[in-house]
Amino acid sequence: MKVWVGTVAAVLLSTTAAFAQAPQLDPGEKLEKLQFPAVTMQIKGWTKFGNSDVYTLPVRAGQRVKISFTTKSQFAFLAIFDLSKTDDEAFFGTDEDGTTLDVTVKENTTWFLRPYYSKVSPRRGLGAPYTLLVEPQPVGEPQPATPQEPERPSLFPPAPSKSGTGE
Repeated sequence: MKVWVGTVAAVLLSTTAAFAQAPQLDPGEKLEKLQFPAVTMQIKGWTKFGNSDVYTLPVRAGQRVKISFTTKSQFAFLAIFDLSKTDDEAFFGTDEDGTTLDVTVKENTTWFLRPYYSKVSPRRGLGAPYTLLVEPQPVGEPQPATPQEPERPSLFPPAPSKSGTGE
């Protein structure tokens, strides 16, 4: 009986650890725990090599959120991790995915936001300023699709609409 209880306790602890995984901080990083905002939240920071602020953001299933990262430096980036996942891969990174994440959250979890300064690029200085916007979005509105091409000029006017002409 004791072995079975011990096994159940170990399984429960490992399951809980997977859902509440603590972020791995680099030396000098300072963790700031954010709350999901009711209105747009703006965070200004500096990606100092070895002394940056990093953030956790709890999100709930069904919430729609837009996170934007802006910086004047071509060597500063943002990576977003899902702490409920066991892998250490970012699900969003401004180096490959653009500067804005606009998504409806699928499950309750905590995201880990890590602004960083690229260590592999030739650069000047040890960091860069950035602005991080966390914007709650209305849930009922559809997410914006990929940008549509602007209308191109044409020598021919568009055909008139056939609806409502009484034909």
